[in-house]
Amino acid sequence: MNALLKKLPAIFLTLCILSLAACKQPSRKTATNSNMTDSTTQVTLPPSTGFEKTIDGKQTHLYILRNKNGMEAAITNYGGHLISLLVPDKTGKLTNIVVGFDDIDKYKKAMSAYYGATIGRYGNRIAKGHFVLDGRRYDLFINNKPNTLHGGEKGFNDVVWDAKKTNDHIVELTYLSKDMEEGYPGNLNCKVTYELTDDNAVKISYEATTDKPTIVNLTNHSYFNLNGIGSGTILNHSVELKAANYLPIDSTSIPLGKITSVIGTPFDFTKPAEIGSRISDNDQQLKNGKGYDHNYVLDKHDLNTPIATVTGDKSGIKMEIFTEEPGLQFYSGNFMSGNNTMLGGGKDDKRTAFAMETQHYPDSPNQPQFPSTILKPGEVYKTVTIYKFLK
Repeated sequence: MNALLKKLPAIFLTLCILSLAACKQPSRKTATNSNMTDSTTQVTLPPSTGFEKTIDGKQTHLYILRNKNGMEAAITNYGGHLISLLVPDKTGKLTNIVVGFDDIDKYKKAMSAYYGATIGRYGNRIAKGHFVLDGRRYDLFINNKPNTLHGGEKGFNDVVWDAKKTNDHIVELTYLSKDMEEGYPGNLNCKVTYELTDDNAVKISYEATTDKPTIVNLTNHSYFNLNGIGSGTILNHSVELKAANYLPIDSTSIPLGKITSVIGTPFDFTKPAEIGSRISDNDQQLKNGKGYDHNYVLDKHDLNTPIATVTGDKSGIKMEIFTEEPGLQFYSGNFMSGNNTMLGGGKDDKRTAFAMETQHYPDSPNQPQFPSTILKPGEVYKTVTIYKFLK
């Protein structure tokens, strides 16, 4: 009995050690599982705090849209920017495919790149910063010498829109562009609706009315990398465009006025081709644009047929573009220069993203042979563009 009593402390100590070891074991297992989960869901939306600002006396916010398949989109009413877009890749892993930042200040710093912005009143360039409408000349701010680009000094990308999130899928943005704002005539009431659909598409609907004759050409300027932002260049992405013609440009990126066949040129994407396959060819148009930065004249189409298909070589994500617009500006990220840190920590290095801007043609107000961009009182400007994602 005495011997047993003497051994009790040692037995008790051993039991405690075993008990502690048993307690710690599940803890380590739980931590491992947690880390594995984190590694497969690493992609996240930016924090909303960076988008809670007061600009021009109006409040900005971040709005999150979701669909039943786990896709998510983040949009701010500052400039109508599409901040992030999480899309499942070929393995089902969510991938952020839109270049964006984690606060408004970074968008202001990178304003000249128009990352994810809603563009207006006039998307693309107007030659020499002026046009004539009903016999009157209108002079605009020249912000892309010697031309006006994407609305001027303070385009729609730099204003605060009124916003209403109607449900988990839709956010509506409205803005009144007052008569002679940035030199454009007429009070223009604009509405842009972002919708994240359950068939994995981002549908952007544009609508506008005016009280005076004016010009309108609205678009979205999202930059995509279908392998995920920060994953390297987009030169191995495959592109197919339903466009047998394009608009050659001068050295200031203004169309020369002639619709030209793409056949036999580096601009031929009527069959799928990698972006980088001919981008360095000795071609004057590629030199003028520093790569692809040209308007494609789309073949006859409607909203039921994709006019562009882009596929990420690593992710397998395929983006189909549907639009009611007559043109598509294909931009290969030629002026990206690594000066900005994107969401996730990567840099916006040269050609690490591309843009596909559905639109009317550049400089249409000065080139009457192009489809008209004039909007008159009593008319309603309406157009829809859809970016749909497959794997």
